[in-house]
Amino acid sequence: MSIQTKAKRPNNTLLEIIFNIAVPSIILMKLSGDQYLGSMYALVLALFFPISYGLYDFIKNKSMNFISLLGFLSTFLTGGIGLFELDVEWLAIKEAAIPSAIGLVVLISGFWGKPLIAKLLLNPLIFNLDLIYESLANNNKTDKFKAKIQRANHLLAATFVFSATMNYLLAKWIVVSPAGTSQFNEQLGEMTLLSYPVIAIPSTIMLIAIMFYVVRSVMKLTNLKLEQILNADK
Repeated sequence: MSIQTKAKRPNNTLLEIIFNIAVPSIILMKLSGDQYLGSMYALVLALFFPISYGLYDFIKNKSMNFISLLGFLSTFLTGGIGLFELDVEWLAIKEAAIPSAIGLVVLISGFWGKPLIAKLLLNPLIFNLDLIYESLANNNKTDKFKAKIQRANHLLAATFVFSATMNYLLAKWIVVSPAGTSQFNEQLGEMTLLSYPVIAIPSTIMLIAIMFYVVRSVMKLTNLKLEQILNADK
């Protein structure tokens, strides 16, 4: 358990925002002109930061989860679209494809009888799962709890549908210049910067709401208090 706890500790939201959003956006918007780095070198430099942070996080944690892998792939695809000067429509498709892929995995996991939301939220390091499952069985509420988890899993998939839709619309609205130009880089930087308040923050609020829904469902079905279902000693 101590190894898993240490593996999660290096995640730093502020550093993730700085390296993956703030610095690349500033470089793309301010240094893409011919009087500075030019469109190609500015794009390469901007992509260097999220790629470097992803590698650093991978080396430090000794593992890369599914979400991190998709983010890493997304960065490379963005670079490929810019460097090979592909049609900007591919950028909008790519922006929608990543969260769509995650949402599809979440949805399929529910049909397989192993909802991803359960693996994400029902962590034995956080919840007293033995007590929870025992209380559910004693109250004959196990099936109702499974139904609640399935509903939460559908809500989680819906958050990624929202993210995919907003990513596509944001890309179509902002990035309209041909790839390989300084205008393309500037618009890409603006899109990256706006993606945090327009997409990331609302998605995070949705995830928090789903978490509260699961916790309230557990408390209601088990008749346990919050301090009882939490593993305060771990």
